[in-house]
Amino acid sequence: MKYRDSKECTETTCMKKLVITDSASGEVICGSCGLVLSEKSEYPSPDNTSNHIHETKNTTGRISMAISDYGLSTRIDFKNKDALGKELSADMRNRFIRLRTWDARSQSEHADRNMKFSFSLLDSLKANLSIPDIVIERAAQIYRKAIAKKMTKGRSIASVLCASLYAACREADTPRTLNDISKAANISRTVLSRSYRTLIRRLDLNLRPFDSSEFINRIASQAMINEKTKRDALEILSRLTKKETLTGRNPLGIASSVLYLSCITNGEKITQEILAKASGITPVTIRNTIPSIRKELGIET
Repeated sequence: MKYRDSKECTETTCMKKLVITDSASGEVICGSCGLVLSEKSEYPSPDNTSNHIHETKNTTGRISMAISDYGLSTRIDFKNKDALGKELSADMRNRFIRLRTWDARSQSEHADRNMKFSFSLLDSLKANLSIPDIVIERAAQIYRKAIAKKMTKGRSIASVLCASLYAACREADTPRTLNDISKAANISRTVLSRSYRTLIRRLDLNLRPFDSSEFINRIASQAMINEKTKRDALEILSRLTKKETLTGRNPLGIASSVLYLSCITNGEKITQEILAKASGITPVTIRNTIPSIRKELGIET
């Protein structure tokens, strides 16, 4: 709590210049009459005394689906001082110790602990995969629906959460593959795929496949393909999209195959193995997709 004289009380019966800034609550208070002059002048720093190490800290003061309590929880300050900065009496300190104890016990239920672990994992995936906030919010919403359907019974929490994140990425056209999410979360791709299929069926989600063009820039940068080859690949993909005959194919396979054909046209020496490694698929997928593209577009072998 800090004192400052740059502002005086607006109360007509007071008009004193002693103003107190409460750093914990962000309120500016008159030190004489106790009038609150302004609220939320600054957001408090995260409470480092919390025992819940897995909980994502809500330092922005906003309501979020990706926080276990939606960001609506309150905490009892560990500073045994009143609004004027005076020390509490011994009786009042003992009372607040009991209140803090019961507050901590009320927040340690099994379901609440699971939600804190889940959204802590979601926060780490957001940082590792550079996923936008709007996708994270949607993933949290899908995950909460899965929890309401009791889909975590017999499945790991991480697999259901990652499946929710992948579904949110599909909805928002954010190009993140099952391999990307499984590696970031350190879970099996097979387990993640199984949880994703169950999530689609139980929640009746209608998701369209990724657009292959979303992956071309990513694969081209990892394989160090020049800009002209990448633009030509986008042109080939645009022609292929108008045909509407490769619908349902792996978008990564289509993007890699189009890039390979563009490399051949521009005389750039890139092997199928390099493109397969950059896109996270097998060279066999590229080899099997190229003849179909050549046939549809009339490209000579």
